[in-house]
Amino acid sequence: MSDTKKRIIVGALMAAVAVLAGVGEYFGIPAVRYLGIFVVLMMIVEMLLCIIRTPKETLKKNWLSFGGFFVWLFVMLAAVNYVGTRPWIMLLLLLIISCADIGAWFFGRWLGGDKMWERLSEHKTWSGQIAGIICGTFGSVMYGLLGADMFMPQLMWIGISIALLSQYGDLTASWIKRKMGLKDFGRILPGHGGMLDRFDGWIYALPLIWLIML
Repeated sequence: MSDTKKRIIVGALMAAVAVLAGVGEYFGIPAVRYLGIFVVLMMIVEMLLCIIRTPKETLKKNWLSFGGFFVWLFVMLAAVNYVGTRPWIMLLLLLIISCADIGAWFFGRWLGGDKMWERLSEHKTWSGQIAGIICGTFGSVMYGLLGADMFMPQLMWIGISIALLSQYGDLTASWIKRKMGLKDFGRILPGHGGMLDRFDGWIYALPLIWLIML
């Protein structure tokens, strides 16, 4: 099976899990919060395992980058624990980032064009980034239309901001992987890599939402 097919199947399964978490919230189970905490904990475990496997020479040269990123993951853990108490915000965040990822991946491959930062990620293009922002914003606006049956302009600005931040979270993760000499942080999600590879869009977006809520 090709990586593209694996990516689609695993993506569909993750979407199904998110829907089930939303159903759990409807019945009074804080499933979204627990799911978010589980994801970030898995990200921390993956990063720890990658640090352990990294050659000592590489660790010595990049200890500040790796250590800072590892500590930041605990900031994300605190953020998801707090933001998860507002499940509709977590689901909105997940929807925006998912739409941005899919849009950037699909249109980036289809349209091609100039690379954003080829030294960090050879596949990311400016056309993909723009398409990702548009798709993420569209998902945010539709969330309001379907959920509240009304157009809420603030969701448009939230969509633009979160979609943009998610892509720079992706670039940050790619930068760390390059320094470690890795293609993926893990292999738990076929076609996607590890939890850190799949949810790197949370790196900046989640703490920002936490800060705004505080």
